[in-house]
Amino acid sequence: MATQRRRRSGNTRSGQQRGSGNRVRNRDNEGIIPVLAMAVREVERAVASRQLTSGQRARFQASALLARAERAHVRNDDSLTQAQRETQLKRLEGLATILAQIATREPSLFALLQEDADVSDATRRLEREMQRQAGIEVEDEPEPEPSPFSGVGRDRTALPQSVVQAQLANPFLVPDFSQAPPRVHGYLAGWELIEPLLNSFEQAAPGSPASMELPDARPVLLPPGLDLMAHQARLVASVADGHRSFLLADEPGLGKTAQALLAAQTAGAFPLLAIVPNVVKTNWAREAQMWTPSRSVTVVHGDGEDVDGFADIVVVNYEVLDRHVRWMGEHGFRGLVVDEAHYIKNKKSQRSQNVLEVSDRIRQRVARPLLMALTGTPLINDIDDFRAIWQMLGWIEEKKPGVALMAALEETGLTPADHPFYPAARQAVVDLGIVRRRKVDVAADIPARRIADLPVELEGAVGRSIREAGQQLAKRLVGRYDAALEHRRAGMSVLGEDGIDHELVHRVAEREVAEGSEARSSGDGAGDNVFTMVRKIGQAKAELATDYAVQLARSTGKVVFFAKHLDVMDTAEAIFARRGVGSTSIRGDQTRVARDKAIDSFVNDPGTQVIVCSLTAAGVGINLQVASNVVLAELSWTNAEQTQAIDRVHRIGQTMPVTAWRIIAAQTIDAKIAELIDSKAGLAARALDGADEESTSTVDVQVETLAAILTEALQAR
Repeated sequence: MATQRRRRSGNTRSGQQRGSGNRVRNRDNEGIIPVLAMAVREVERAVASRQLTSGQRARFQASALLARAERAHVRNDDSLTQAQRETQLKRLEGLATILAQIATREPSLFALLQEDADVSDATRRLEREMQRQAGIEVEDEPEPEPSPFSGVGRDRTALPQSVVQAQLANPFLVPDFSQAPPRVHGYLAGWELIEPLLNSFEQAAPGSPASMELPDARPVLLPPGLDLMAHQARLVASVADGHRSFLLADEPGLGKTAQALLAAQTAGAFPLLAIVPNVVKTNWAREAQMWTPSRSVTVVHGDGEDVDGFADIVVVNYEVLDRHVRWMGEHGFRGLVVDEAHYIKNKKSQRSQNVLEVSDRIRQRVARPLLMALTGTPLINDIDDFRAIWQMLGWIEEKKPGVALMAALEETGLTPADHPFYPAARQAVVDLGIVRRRKVDVAADIPARRIADLPVELEGAVGRSIREAGQQLAKRLVGRYDAALEHRRAGMSVLGEDGIDHELVHRVAEREVAEGSEARSSGDGAGDNVFTMVRKIGQAKAELATDYAVQLARSTGKVVFFAKHLDVMDTAEAIFARRGVGSTSIRGDQTRVARDKAIDSFVNDPGTQVIVCSLTAAGVGINLQVASNVVLAELSWTNAEQTQAIDRVHRIGQTMPVTAWRIIAAQTIDAKIAELIDSKAGLAARALDGADEESTSTVDVQVETLAAILTEALQAR
């Protein structure tokens, strides 16, 4: 190796960066270790994609040689404190672990790790190149030519710049070997065990436990104003006791998201990755901010240009996961939550393979990560669908049980030839972390009826169009206000402390509502007023709301779906038909006979899973208590109309707690309407305890919605 002169300190903190949540993170982007981190990750990606070239082999060997030299330098550097020396050595141990893991995947690389291995000219060139990148002056050597291997093996998937910075700051995850895996003796090695395990669920005796034993609830430190239900606290207590994998199959409405977030908080499983359906992506971010406010959260959109690589919680939806699998597998996540995990039941699908790859990489790097699969679908429906979930959790491998499950099966002393093996095997799987509670099981924990808001993001051209229309509406209101204020200056204009004439704001809003009503009555569609905007938002939410209703129908049974406009109802029914979910509908133009037939079908026919109802036509006079879940796809202008709709399900004879899922388009006028309706009805706590009749008129809410939009626009100037 050429003579070197170091002109940097490998243990110096180069600066700090403030990430989400206003918390300061230390960074160390100087020295040889970050350079080695990037080189090793490049080789790892090449091995994973089976694109290992001679250039990548040289990069692998150069990294190993430089890591070996750096370890010797750190040990002999008298300028380092003991703490600094230990920190650097731990980082280098992490490097050695990753190099060994790469060689395990590609055994031909082991030869390059030997001390007597031949070192090629290409390897020497790469050594010098990486030394220069690290700020190490290499003397008595000619300036190296540009590496012919630059870019070889790089994939075309997304790698956000913020993620690169985060990986440079924390290039290696120190392996966690604090708990040795259970010992497997191997006496079941010759047996086919996966099918018997599946059979043990399909042929379970009536009354067999469907949920693991959980410890008693204990106090949990929560953010102010939040309470944890007893069944939620019991799962968190299990995490506190050391349990780290769960198939959480509680029915919808029992707070699985909160349980997952608090489990991560209890286990210290950060950074945490949450893979979720698109329809709940925004809600996950909101719940994370609510339940774990001390943790920063970022949501991955598209290629992730605006993602915060330093965030404690990363939320990504299934649809874009394929672009981010590689960096997520290398990022050092200590926890993984897969929401609506039945999405990965088809192991052959690309979506399932992406999730399994991320999980596998996390489990390779962390001995005991927190792994949680959330689903409301009962296990007894089709147990074969849960192969992928069990594999994601590390309970099984492709063709055999994982180490923990195999050890538990061996402890039974039985084989599949013994009949008692099957209930014992089933219990072994349940004890690994299956948790299943129904509403009826924990009815005492939850309100008799409640509203759960589900914010969704309107993406693509439609979302942009609606946001632009909202901006134009605010701009028009500001123009009207300015013109009216100029006119009033000759008279008496009373400005508040914020410099706004609030009486004038309400007059402008009243005028806008009146003109919008006239335009709607006359059929004049010129411009976007408050009514056309609300209708466009309803149309844009239709598919997302229907998707969520499909999930509910498949996991809990019958669902009542409410909408205001016929086109939204038409869209919903078409999607239900495509998804194989039986539906019927109640509309304003139906005869009494057709209406009664639809209700009878929903109440008595097991194949009719959803009834699509008009908010105005089905708000009163019908009984739909066979369901306990309501989806409000569009918002009403009054709480009374909303409450009447929910009361079609929450009636005398209803034995289940009722949950109304209100779909709200985030960052639009939709959110303003929901906020105002709730404030007028006193529903800030989202618990309906027999609310009084609505005293606020529809026009009042419309005016105050526009007044709020105008006030915010004026304050932002």
